Amino acid sequence: MRVVIASCSVDYSGRLDAHLPLATRLLMVKADGSVLVHSDGGSYKPLNWMSPPCKLVTGEPEPVDAEDGVTEVWTVQAAKSDDKLVVRVHEVIADHSVDLGLDPGLVKDGVEAHLQKLLAEQIDLLGPGHQLVRREYPTAIGPVDIMAKDPAGGSVAVEIKRRGDIDGVEQLTRYLELLNRDPLLAPVQGVFAAQEIKPQARVLATDRGIRCLVLDYDAMRGLDDVESRLF
Repeated sequence: MRVVIASCSVDYSGRLDAHLPLATRLLMVKADGSVLVHSDGGSYKPLNWMSPPCKLVTGEPEPVDAEDGVTEVWTVQAAKSDDKLVVRVHEVIADHSVDLGLDPGLVKDGVEAHLQKLLAEQIDLLGPGHQLVRREYPTAIGPVDIMAKDPAGGSVAVEIKRRGDIDGVEQLTRYLELLNRDPLLAPVQGVFAAQEIKPQARVLATDRGIRCLVLDYDAMRGLDDVESRLF
């Protein structure tokens, strides 16, 4: 992991164009090849980024950039598209690299882990005809809880939470953005599954074309006795 605090401007071109004017920012270069640009705000979400596979090349600035105070230029080129991230560095305030080693991955709490196992065993809860591909489907930014196929053979990525909030929708959005770059998987549908889904999360998920699924934990465990119900 390389962490750089620098005064820089950032330009992104490809599927969309975006510009970040000159300011002090945090630049992260991860061992998986990803490059992220953070500000001192916005929680965990970067201002801009490039997901692997991509290539980072550091070079000298063009004369016109040098006149503006640029000391080096980072060019991050995506391997499978024309997407490009260009960081024009004016001043490096701090530059530190650390080998973080192998990460054991996220350990979910007992309920989320059990929900994942139960949904994999009862994959028809996604809808008739769905088939399980695998649990913990690996991606460059972490595993997707469940990858499945719909009756037409389309890919379905499922993120499972005990309580579904906006952060969970954002997490699934990042997975979908990455998975949809793989022509063997695209288009990938998203399903946000939880015991309880907050209204704001449901609105955001719907806006992004993500389907919401409320999971009945007791019923999935076979503890919901239908015969004992009053209604």
